[in-house]
Amino acid sequence: MKSQDQNQHQNRSQSERSESILYLPLKRKWFDEIKSGVKKFEYRLYNDHWKKRLIGKEFTKIILTLGYPKKDDHERRIEKPFKGFHVITMQHTEFGDEPQKCFAIYV
Repeated sequence: MKSQDQNQHQNRSQSERSESILYLPLKRKWFDEIKSGVKKFEYRLYNDHWKKRLIGKEFTKIILTLGYPKKDDHERRIEKPFKGFHVITMQHTEFGDEPQKCFAIYV
């Protein structure tokens, strides 16, 4: 019979082995560009929502999806190792006419 300490250690070991995945749903244009290798970064506004999701977090991989597919729809999912991000200021039609501070996530 296992002690409580052994169970806690086993649970901790299992959770340490589990992967931390960043999911990013995309529009078709961006999904296709990433899939073809043309687009190297995915951008998200530097706001409270994305700061909570990214800053101080460690991910093992990134899953980019075309919209919100079912788990077994592999045609609409791209899985890659997570390579990090940096913060930039850029102007983009998706974010309006003015330059915006953004997360540039390596894909």
